[in-house]
Amino acid sequence: MKKLALSTAALAIVAGAAFAEGHSVVRMGTEGAYPPWNFINDAGEVDGFERELGDELCARAELTCEWVTNEWDSIIPNLVSGNYDTIIAGMSITDERDEVIDFTQAYTPPDPSAYLALSADLDVEGAVITAQTGTIQAAFVADQGWTLVEFATPEETVAAVVNGEADAVLADKSFLDGALESSSELVMLERMEQIGGGVGMGIRESDAELRETFDAAIQSMKDDGSLNALIEKWEVASTF
Repeated sequence: MKKLALSTAALAIVAGAAFAEGHSVVRMGTEGAYPPWNFINDAGEVDGFERELGDELCARAELTCEWVTNEWDSIIPNLVSGNYDTIIAGMSITDERDEVIDFTQAYTPPDPSAYLALSADLDVEGAVITAQTGTIQAAFVADQGWTLVEFATPEETVAAVVNGEADAVLADKSFLDGALESSSELVMLERMEQIGGGVGMGIRESDAELRETFDAAIQSMKDDGSLNALIEKWEVASTF
């Protein structure tokens, strides 16, 4: 296992060096509004699980990286148009998204999707459910034929429940855990949904070399156990 970890890390360094020859900086695109995955801290900087993960991946691949924030609803179009080089923003790997962009291997397993509501006995199938626009949760609610109300930001979805605009919000449990701590009015329902295929980095289809570089770096973190340690630290998902 140790030899495998070292050889994978070496591949990441070689691939990163090759990619860097034609790219002075790799721009890491994130939302900056989805704690603990990514958020803006008191110093005005991108922080969270994906900031720490991304910095480590760039270090292993010997890439110079900078962080760029972008609103969620346009995060894929702006990657495709070249405003940044990766998406590292709690984005689940789906077939629909994979038709437009490429993904690295998953850097976390799927995070369960949970519901926050004002009442623990809410019947979600007959309720008004809110979810962030363009998420796997919004697609899930729509596929069920339930009443869906979408908002542009995760904070707005939680506020919609508190304000009575929706009966429950469906989102990643790791995000809702934080929202639950800050609101005494909300309760987490026992029902959860297992949707999505794990979270990976989004890369333009034309940047296969960059995808391979980050794939190798992710694998090296899996091999030496540091990725699971980071997942446990930030409590974003189950470990591999």
